[in-house]
Amino acid sequence: MNSSAASPARSPSSRHSARACRSSGTWEARYPAIVKLWENAWAEFVPFLAFDKEIRTLICTTNAIESLNARFRRSVKARGHFPTEQAALKHLYLVIISLDPTGRGRQRWSNCWKAALNAFDIT
Repeated sequence: MNSSAASPARSPSSRHSARACRSSGTWEARYPAIVKLWENAWAEFVPFLAFDKEIRTLICTTNAIESLNARFRRSVKARGHFPTEQAALKHLYLVIISLDPTGRGRQRWSNCWKAALNAFDIT
């Protein structure tokens, strides 16, 4: 089985189905429950494959969001409480700023998202 069928973000189209996993025999022999789950959820997964490769890659990438959320939680837990909502928002803003002290994060962000943004149709 090729590596593109193993990764949904890199799969070229919906022609790669869960049956491909079953036909190889390797996946079904090692992971029968996973193959069955994949086949049952295939109808919900197929619309995901309609997106371009760049957009699928972006959808599958959540590490940055999870990292930011962890920083927020850690910082708020260390701080305790906030007298006002504005104080809480200011604290979260300062957490974001402290993540990128050089100010080059926006440039890195735009470089990572450029391919996905170009893949969207603007009508």
